[in-house]
Amino acid sequence: MNFDVPEDLRYLDTHEWVRVTDGTARIGISDFAQDELGDVVFVDLPEEGEQLAAGDDFGVVESIKAVSDIYTPVSGTVSAVNDAVEGEPELLNDDPYGDGWLVEVELADESELDALLSPDEYADQTA
Repeated sequence: MNFDVPEDLRYLDTHEWVRVTDGTARIGISDFAQDELGDVVFVDLPEEGEQLAAGDDFGVVESIKAVSDIYTPVSGTVSAVNDAVEGEPELLNDDPYGDGWLVEVELADESELDALLSPDEYADQTA
């Protein structure tokens, strides 16, 4: 099965994505991850103002199949939390790269992006 791997994102090998716009990193889980999880029934996210370090777990996604930690691809301060996914966790299944985003982080060190997988590398990993 082919999964959607947008070209404007960078990826962790644990299936999280990041899109950086003007120093703000929006983070979510990939199309592959939501497919592997199955129907998402619960999402637990951090509070605004929390400090995250690249590689730290910052939340939990629970599905009918599994409970999975969510890891941050970059370091920074949580500046926004997508409350919609906490109320409607199925957004992660329906639109993982759009309405199903999880948090936004004020990016502490843009060079951390260099350590992440490119779209091609991530597509190869999930093939």
